Amino acid sequence: MAVLLAMLGAMMLTGAGAASAADRPVQAPAITAASLPNFAALVKRYGAAVVNISVTREVAQMGIQLPPGIAPDNPLAPFLARRVIGNREEVSLGSGFIVGADGIILTNRHVVADAAAVDVKLTDKREFRGRVIGSDPVSDVAVIRIDARNLPTVVTGDPARTEVGDWVMAIGSPYGFANTVTQGIVSAKSRALPGERAIPFIQTDVPINPGNSGGPLFDLNGRVIAINSMIYSKTGGYQGLAFAIPIDIALDVKDQLLQTGKVTRGRLGVALQEVSQALARSFGLRHSDGALITMVEPGGPGAQAGLQAGDVVLAIDGKTVADSADLLGTVAGMRPGRVADLLVWRAGRASHLQATVGAFDSGDAPGGEAQGLARFGLALRPANEQERRQLGVSQGLVIEQASGAAARAGLRAGDVVLSVNGAPVANAGALVGEIERARGTAALLVQRGGTRLYVAVEPG
Repeated sequence: MAVLLAMLGAMMLTGAGAASAADRPVQAPAITAASLPNFAALVKRYGAAVVNISVTREVAQMGIQLPPGIAPDNPLAPFLARRVIGNREEVSLGSGFIVGADGIILTNRHVVADAAAVDVKLTDKREFRGRVIGSDPVSDVAVIRIDARNLPTVVTGDPARTEVGDWVMAIGSPYGFANTVTQGIVSAKSRALPGERAIPFIQTDVPINPGNSGGPLFDLNGRVIAINSMIYSKTGGYQGLAFAIPIDIALDVKDQLLQTGKVTRGRLGVALQEVSQALARSFGLRHSDGALITMVEPGGPGAQAGLQAGDVVLAIDGKTVADSADLLGTVAGMRPGRVADLLVWRAGRASHLQATVGAFDSGDAPGGEAQGLARFGLALRPANEQERRQLGVSQGLVIEQASGAAARAGLRAGDVVLSVNGAPVANAGALVGEIERARGTAALLVQRGGTRLYVAVEPG
């Protein structure tokens, strides 16, 4: 065995000596600690602007109710039982980050959707009741405000400057473990996902788990380039595929929600599909870039511009269209009324069409009657004439159901709300508006039987 090994070694040495310098493999540069990114400095500088979000929801559940004195094992129980619908509280966790020193926070819409209460905890252990200013289902972005000032904030960057392969870092609360730091690289850009084609996601391999949603994705300069939103997983946990919403889209949503209470996007009014290699050849195209129009909305912006089914949009305002998601995202980012120049391939020829971008409203601002009442846990109706006469009032709202924040405050079904912070309330919208304006604890004057009392309610 020793002889064999020696001979093998000699043969290897001889072969190596005979090889030319050009044939020798190039040695990869050694990786040293100095060449790796220093995430610790970024965490120290910007970690305090990341928050932990706890959301309480009222979840309906069906149960069985038995008459008093009837035990569940009573033979008559199955015949005497009746189904009842009640509510139970469910708590979920998410992440967010402060973008305004006056208490403005960005997170995901799915983190705070249908919330009865939103509680925000800072790294210095302070806790605040959050108020959802608005949210956008298309981008999955939501804006929260807390009643605080001089807060630490993140610095935002330009996602367009981020390259595939760049190092990135996430801070969030996976499974409730607040301010957990993970890192990875950008795996892909402008990734289109099923049902989410208007958003060009940034794909990373950063370990993201439930609870990370809504947290920031940082570049190596400490600038937030995206909001961590979702993962692709067959187990429910991290499997190497994470997707984040570019921060420029999120900031645009935030600005629109704060200014107008809604989010308006551009639209062309066309249905699109991808251009396969086979379709490209059939259309006489050299490449499969572009977006193929399959349907044009009658009277819509595309129809008015002269677009037709079968057209392939190759470029918009001089920018090459890679695929249908690229065109959707570009148009969505345009303001309605803007005139866009479309390079269109039709019948073997390219031509330019001018399209005036239409409007599509997708965002919403809580505070509307239905959403506000659901958040406070109230079901109301105006008092009828007989009830008003019996109470000796000109207006009032009868509580038909109280749950969540309303029930915790002590409100009951049958109570009649007469005023909020001294302001009479004639309808549900007025009540919600007065509670919202309180920006703290609201005092509701309530008639209960023959007694009037005040009940303190905190906006959820």
